[in-house]
Amino acid sequence: MHFRLRWVPLMATVVVGVIGISLGNWQMRRAEEKRLLQQEMMDRAGFDPLRASAVKPGELPDAFRRVTAEGQFVGTWAVYLDNRPLRGQSGFYLLMPLKLVDSPQSVLVLRGWFPRDARDPTRLPEIPIPSSPVSIEGRVRHAAGKLMQLGEPGALRPGAIVQNAEVADFNRASELPLHTFIIEQTNDTGDGLVRDWPLPSTGIETHYGYAFQWYALSAAALIFFLVTGFRRASK
Repeated sequence: MHFRLRWVPLMATVVVGVIGISLGNWQMRRAEEKRLLQQEMMDRAGFDPLRASAVKPGELPDAFRRVTAEGQFVGTWAVYLDNRPLRGQSGFYLLMPLKLVDSPQSVLVLRGWFPRDARDPTRLPEIPIPSSPVSIEGRVRHAAGKLMQLGEPGALRPGAIVQNAEVADFNRASELPLHTFIIEQTNDTGDGLVRDWPLPSTGIETHYGYAFQWYALSAAALIFFLVTGFRRASK
């Protein structure tokens, strides 16, 4: 077997190989960073829970840290986050402020999920609002999960059905002194809401997939260079 070395294909193969390996290594580093971030979020869930009333106004606790709060729900400011599917069924998240009993601050609480009415998509069920202070357990979230907005967002008002609701927007609309974080409620308060909260995807598998593609490109360039070199030599 003979091999014919050609300098132009060799340089092209080297360039493609270096680029592919470099980008593959970068994707692997990104995957490792995301893995460490995911591990950090899991570790935070094991820390002692924070008390919402002990958090200073404007302070932003670490995401997914366990948190407890005691207060009275402000039922007049219920907001419904649309297009929040769960196990293949469309539905809403109920977002509602909680006036803390031992603090002048309030905090937004994602109380839970409920399904959409198949016959009337805008019909909302009567969800009970406790008339006395309640104890909430949950996780710190920095946002309620932002979806792609189609068209102009609707006005944030009591009882509104919206795609997204930021804490700052809620603060301006309601004029309530809100903490800068949201509590994702995990304990049952007898309201019939589902609290099977999905964990955020860190995209580790995506980075692994991209890394494989870049490594495969480098390998394909090398194989093509060798095959064409042997074929030309045989001719």
